[in-house]
Amino acid sequence: MKFKTKREIVRIRKNIIQILHIIIGTSLIALATSLFLLPNQLSGGGFSGIATITYYLFKFPLGLTVLVLNIPLFILSIFKNGKKFFINALLGTLFLSFFLDFFDSFKALTEDRFLGCIYGGIIAGIGTAIVLRTNASTGGTDLLTQIIKSFQPNIKISNLLVILDTIIVALNVFFFRELEVGLYSTITIYLMGKMLDIFFEGIDFAKIVYIISPKYKEISKEISEEIRRGSTALYGKGMYREEEKNILMCVASRGEIRQIRKIVREIDKEAFIVIANAREVFGEGFKKS
Repeated sequence: MKFKTKREIVRIRKNIIQILHIIIGTSLIALATSLFLLPNQLSGGGFSGIATITYYLFKFPLGLTVLVLNIPLFILSIFKNGKKFFINALLGTLFLSFFLDFFDSFKALTEDRFLGCIYGGIIAGIGTAIVLRTNASTGGTDLLTQIIKSFQPNIKISNLLVILDTIIVALNVFFFRELEVGLYSTITIYLMGKMLDIFFEGIDFAKIVYIISPKYKEISKEISEEIRRGSTALYGKGMYREEEKNILMCVASRGEIRQIRKIVREIDKEAFIVIANAREVFGEGFKKS
C-alpha cells in the first residue's frame, strides 16, 4: 500500500512539473508572437501564421483563432495518437491560446521588423523546445505532422514541417503584399529551429578528429602528452592503392582542435585530417552518463 502511495506521489509530481513546463513554454511562445512577431506582421510558421492573417484582416483574436484551427486536429489525434498525447496537446494549445490573447493587450516591445524577427524567433524557439521536451505540443503544424506520420510512417517530419511553414509564410507575403514579411519570417523560422537544436543537442559539443598518417604512433603520443587526450587506432584500407593503414581517432573539445592540428602538421605535413562534430560524448573527460 505504501509502495502504491509513493508511486502515486511520484506520478502526481511528474504531472505537475510537466504542466509547469507547458505553462512556461507556451507563455514564452505567446510573448514572442504577441510582442515581437504580430506587431510587425511576421510569422513563425504554424497556425500562428494563419492567425496573424485573420487578425489583421478580420480582427479575430489570435488565441481564439489558433484554438479553433486546432479543433479538427484534436479530434483526429484521439484516434491516431492516443489519449495521453491528445491531453498534452490540448493543454499546450489551451495555454498558448490563453497567453496569446493575454499578451495581445500589452504594447509591442519593438516595431522594428529586424529586431522583431530576431528576438521573436529566439524566444519562440526556447518556448517551443520547453514544450516539446515534456512530450507535449502546441498544436498547429507540429500536431498535423504527427497525425500525417501516423498515416504515412515513412514520411520525414522535418521535410513536411518545412513545406507547411513555407506555404504559411507565402500566404503571409500574399495577403500583406510585402516581400519583406516573408524574408524576415524566414529568419524567424530559422532561429526557432536553431534554438531547438541548441536546447536538445547543446552548444558545448565536442569534435571528432580522424588522422591518417604513417606516423600515427608519434602523433598519438604527442596528443596524449600535450593536451591529455586519448586516441584510438582504427584499421583501414586505402582503396586507391589497396594499402592497409591505421586511422587515428581522437575526441576533443572545440578549443583543443587548433592545437591538435598544429601537432599533426609538425609531425607529418602530408597527414590527412578530417574533423567532424560530436553532438554528445559520454565518458572520461566529457559528460558522465
